Amino acid sequence: MGLHQIDERNQALLSKIAVDDGHGENSPYFDGWKAYDNDPFHPENNPLGVIQMGLAENQLSFDMIVDWIRKHPEASICTPEGLERFKSIANFQDYHGLSEFRNGIASFMGKVRGGRVKFNPSRIVMGGGATGASETLIFCLADPGDAFLVPSPYYAGFDRDLKWRTRAQIIRVHCNSSNNFQVTKAALEIAYKKAQEANIKVKGVIITNPSNPLGTTYDRDTLKTLVTFVNQHDIHLICDEIYSATVFEAPTFTSIAEIVEQMEHCKKELIHILYSLSKDMGLPGFRVGIIYSYNDLVVRRARQMSSFGLVSSQTQHLLAAMLSDEDFVDKFLAENSKRLAERHARFTKELDKMGITCLNSNAGVFVWMDLRRLLKDQTFKAEMELWRVIINEVKLNVSPGSSFHVNEPGWFRVCFANMDDNTVDVALNRIHSFVKNIDKKKDNTVAMPSKTRRRENKLRLSFSFSGRRYDEGNVLNSPHTMSPHSPLVIAKN
Repeated sequence: MGLHQIDERNQALLSKIAVDDGHGENSPYFDGWKAYDNDPFHPENNPLGVIQMGLAENQLSFDMIVDWIRKHPEASICTPEGLERFKSIANFQDYHGLSEFRNGIASFMGKVRGGRVKFNPSRIVMGGGATGASETLIFCLADPGDAFLVPSPYYAGFDRDLKWRTRAQIIRVHCNSSNNFQVTKAALEIAYKKAQEANIKVKGVIITNPSNPLGTTYDRDTLKTLVTFVNQHDIHLICDEIYSATVFEAPTFTSIAEIVEQMEHCKKELIHILYSLSKDMGLPGFRVGIIYSYNDLVVRRARQMSSFGLVSSQTQHLLAAMLSDEDFVDKFLAENSKRLAERHARFTKELDKMGITCLNSNAGVFVWMDLRRLLKDQTFKAEMELWRVIINEVKLNVSPGSSFHVNEPGWFRVCFANMDDNTVDVALNRIHSFVKNIDKKKDNTVAMPSKTRRRENKLRLSFSFSGRRYDEGNVLNSPHTMSPHSPLVIAKN
């Protein structure tokens, strides 16, 4: 029996979810990760490998968390100091979660937002990471076929998290570089009308604030516009705020919770917040996802659904102790913001020296890099050609804008907080050599008639850039090689 026959038989035997590609794994976003997995950079074992710059992790403040754990062994049930709590924590815990954990999360969320708003622990529902929490919320709000309006560019994983198993739809609200990709009321209305004309039921609007992939924060006026819009149409507003503690420059972060408390005649039951400790504390492996809803029925049903993706009680116990340490939390938030600001400033400054600009951002662990001038023509096909050169020859995993459904080719998301300083040096050196080679090709090209100029543009991608040699010196001999204990070496997803 051939492979094709086996596939057909499997498709007949399995469910529609099992046989379709709704997960989105077959996309450039995940292909970049596969390229890294197949040839991961290591300063000693594989110094010419792919550097992972497609992973939105915050690994800049691990040392502070490790130091706290070292000083508080009683917070773990797996140490002599904490062993007395082993039985009570290891035994069955219901899906409400440990009360001290919910209290700690509520307190932390308030601190992240500058103490301008308080969160009720009884409204906190757990999920298996932000992915699990997102899906649970969609299950509560939408039936298969219902849709949500999502400003683009948006997080590539939303196609998996929000659509794959729930069978909900995403309708893009197109935003443009002309106003720095800000969402407008006009764009919302256009998308909403488009759904109505297609006889699609719109159940809500979903935003990420701060934005992934833009690294920008929503201002108060825009948030009020969004609340007014959902109130008028009697649909939901989901605010994904998992990057809220990664703000490192003005303006400060404004949570939708602040807007809800300030606006009159606001239908609070339509407002829901997604949160996680994956980005703000750099703990994605802990799988801590949070739903905070102002809708009592959503809280009740989401809590029942959370049985399918709870946070380990051992993790809850440890984090409850950590988050209740207000002195530590204050110091962590301040220092983490400082380190992100320094890394962002350093990275964008060096890119600017190469003639590469980025969208002006104030949050997140990535930059929205503008490489439109390097495209042979302004098409998504040209963007993919450029991306393949960057992946296969420059050996950097950056994510093309098309993965985030932007409507303008040439933008790339580049993560800068999942590596140490020395790895940043190597990555910047590769980018510098890449751009320098392109500019050299352009400078050596003699002006020609228009038909020939089209061929000239193709030189921007036709040069050979080997990952083994650099104009500024060979990486093997670089004094800026990464520590063998770099977090990047063990980052896998």
